[in-house]
Amino acid sequence: TAAAVGELAETALGAGVRRLVLLSARGEDQALPTEEALRASGADWTVVRSAWFAQNFSEGPLADELRGGELVFPAGEVAEPFVDVRDVAEVVVAAVAGGERYAGRTLTVTGPRPLTWAEAVAEIARATGRPLTYRAVPADSYRETLTGFGAPGEEAAFLVEVFATLLDGRNARVEDGVRQVLGREPRDFSDVVLEAAADGSWTE
Repeated sequence: TAAAVGELAETALGAGVRRLVLLSARGEDQALPTEEALRASGADWTVVRSAWFAQNFSEGPLADELRGGELVFPAGEVAEPFVDVRDVAEVVVAAVAGGERYAGRTLTVTGPRPLTWAEAVAEIARATGRPLTYRAVPADSYRETLTGFGAPGEEAAFLVEVFATLLDGRNARVEDGVRQVLGREPRDFSDVVLEAAADGSWTE
């Protein structure tokens, strides 16, 4: 929460830490107060924004669904430039270690190309040689799926609200934060998928 980030920043500054980097959510209105709390703290701040990780498909509940042959998700036909979580980590480390270079900046990191969820699942199907399908559902009806994953009711309702925001097309464009900071193009979704398939991520 914004209050927690403000308190953490105050504690860090009291201990002599000046450089603080916040990993925030790209396109998520609910994350803006947290970013503002960091900016208002007096620290030498950097905000790194990202959204959907490529690894969301190979780890956790979405991977479990894909192992069963079908991914149900409230993304419709919206596209997302899925980002490799390793690129996000490298940008955060560079921001922490970069001294004043990234102070007072907001860096937005994405993958190199937008894909719809259906296209992403199709790439996974090709990499695994398995018939996988994607079925879009309305965000409101996805709450029941989240509670089935074990999310408490209040958390499920919050996530549905966040999904409805993030999946309205606002994040469909590619950003160049990875290239700005790391001097290279971000890793492509297909490369991440091939690695995950070789590791058996979608093996039943």
